[in-house]
Amino acid sequence: MGFQIGDWVVHCAHGLGQVHAIEERTNNNKAALYYMVQLRDFTVWVPADENQNSRLRPPASAGEFHKLLATLSEPADQLPDDRRQRNLQLLEMLKDGSVESMCRVLRNLASHRHHRTWSEYDSALMNRVQKALVGEWSFIFSVPPLDAEIELQKLLSARTN
Repeated sequence: MGFQIGDWVVHCAHGLGQVHAIEERTNNNKAALYYMVQLRDFTVWVPADENQNSRLRPPASAGEFHKLLATLSEPADQLPDDRRQRNLQLLEMLKDGSVESMCRVLRNLASHRHHRTWSEYDSALMNRVQKALVGEWSFIFSVPPLDAEIELQKLLSARTN
């Protein structure tokens, strides 16, 4: 899947951005095409190669997004008590950068917080994933980020486990 200048994309680790340029760049003496993606606070260069689909994706549709938000109310997966194991499991879940993965991580961390204290990493990851999800939500539904964040917090706090 190729993206064009002006396309909105979701970076697997950083969230919503817009393609501002497509340039040939040299890295390790190899020339390749790269997307210049402007995110909210910074710019990333993403190789336009066979792995680009694991790094960039188009924003979800409104229908798909609503459907995937239901993931927040599903039963949470048990997270390891060991901080390192938990970090590895959560990062593995986020590898594809999908809305579903972000929702699963938020759901599982919110549930984990009810039973255990969070590490600094848990808190930072929760904030990063919430920011990415809220950015895409705000874009898809053309609502202010604060409104999307309030709705997300309502969904997370409505959890029973």
